[in-house]
Amino acid sequence: MNFPKPNQHTGPLAGHVRKGRVYKSPLAATGMLRPNDWFKDDLPDLLWPALVIAEQGNESVHRFISWQQAVQEQLAQHGETTVIAELLDGRLTHLADLAGKFPGSSAILFEEASRYGLLSASIRRVLGSYPFIPAPWLAGESQHTPPELAELQLIQDALLGVLQDGHREALIKCFRTWSTVHAGTFRSDARTIQLLKSYPGDTGTRSAADTVVRAGWGAHKGMLLVKDPKHFDHAIKWARVFWGANSMTSRCIRKSETEDDYVDGTDQEEHEIEVRTSDSLPVEHAAPTPVPEDGAHLRRFTMDVLSSFIEAIETAPARLYEKERQEVISGLVARAGRDLIAVLSAPDLWCMEHGAHIARMLVETKIYLRWMALQDPSIYREFQEYGAGKAKLYARISDELPVKARTDGFREAAEELKRLSHNNDVVDDRVVDTRDTFAGGKSIRAMADEAGLLDLYRQAYSLASGVTHSEWWSVETHAMEPCLNVLHGLHLVPSFSLSFGGNVSLASSWVDQFYMLSRTGLSILETDEDAVASAFAWLEEPDQEPPESA
Repeated sequence: MNFPKPNQHTGPLAGHVRKGRVYKSPLAATGMLRPNDWFKDDLPDLLWPALVIAEQGNESVHRFISWQQAVQEQLAQHGETTVIAELLDGRLTHLADLAGKFPGSSAILFEEASRYGLLSASIRRVLGSYPFIPAPWLAGESQHTPPELAELQLIQDALLGVLQDGHREALIKCFRTWSTVHAGTFRSDARTIQLLKSYPGDTGTRSAADTVVRAGWGAHKGMLLVKDPKHFDHAIKWARVFWGANSMTSRCIRKSETEDDYVDGTDQEEHEIEVRTSDSLPVEHAAPTPVPEDGAHLRRFTMDVLSSFIEAIETAPARLYEKERQEVISGLVARAGRDLIAVLSAPDLWCMEHGAHIARMLVETKIYLRWMALQDPSIYREFQEYGAGKAKLYARISDELPVKARTDGFREAAEELKRLSHNNDVVDDRVVDTRDTFAGGKSIRAMADEAGLLDLYRQAYSLASGVTHSEWWSVETHAMEPCLNVLHGLHLVPSFSLSFGGNVSLASSWVDQFYMLSRTGLSILETDEDAVASAFAWLEEPDQEPPESA
């Protein structure tokens, strides 16, 4: 692999490869780097072995190996040793392929798995609770019913197990290796073979072997994708179903609802899973400052709209596999609501001089939502990547400050910017795009024009253009927080916590715009109509009316 030579030699992005106004690290500039989220894409396909290990412990892998051997022996008559060995890697989709290729093999797979204790009643109930799961015969006679709390807890343990324990992750990823070793088709260098001979029993070499297994698993997956880019399409389709189904059976969990502090990454604490309910999810807020009597209702109304917006999203089925779409739309709407609520608690800001940023922000958010809805869904990920790249740039610029001038607060802020860039500590793969917008440099005006909102841009946005852009890194740090329900795939949710912080007709116009903005976001997300109606049912009460512009 040839690494492009950096052509940016000065400034905070020195050492990057520049093309136009886009800056990439040499590794990212090769075009060969393909980051993979195996937790989102692959773990649902490996759900069965993950459940077994969570229920029975790491020692259960020995029974899996025995199961692989027994199945291979019974299917040896077909003379397809290599194919059978590759399809016994623990993936549900590969087991489905195996059953489809060799008639009658599903019964063998099920009977041997039962004989070796790999299909307990709990595991069968979990597998049987998911619609469209590959190899559904593994669930036996289990009927498709929503999982109970015990099943949800087992799924949580399985997912947390691989997040918290790199060794457990390696054990699952080693199933293909053990299958091919037994079939006599495994090939590798002498050092790797020597390292894996005593794996996982040798605790002295276990850590090194874990690393080799995980790396080899990723390399093998990459090889399969080179040969056939559609090889894992069935697995991806199932992953979408898996995460979407989880959004319908359990609710989001926030840090404020737990006693333990949230810890990122592999140190994430376990939290009790609760079955999804339609209970109201009130927004926490700071006490408002005194406001004019005829505007006293505006802050409460806006908080109710924001709370209902979040409730509608979280009580409706969600497409958690494409989490970026929901994160960006809900994050932008939540950020708009938070800004408006803060301003409505300070009457001094209810004027164009000090409140212009609210009008500009509301118009900009509406343009973003309407324009992105017209694009390919990948635009939401591009929006986040653009913001993360800007966070990297700002972190690099902060490094220019002399050491003697850096206070403790400055250092904390600089470290936070580095975290928000989501750049790998070892491999620098974060692209920095310095074009004016996340849409390849397309101006806000051009977006407004394409979305049919040019008049709104000219008449409202231009007059209130002093407010900063809603880049993703700022939305994430201020308006979002991690969902602690691991069944939801580590997505982000709007935060209920608000920072503390007279022209009533102007403030009312902001509230009117925000109400319409929340309904626009729900419409673009195609949120379940019953969930929306339930969340906004309070508007039907005699003393509550939607804004006139609705």
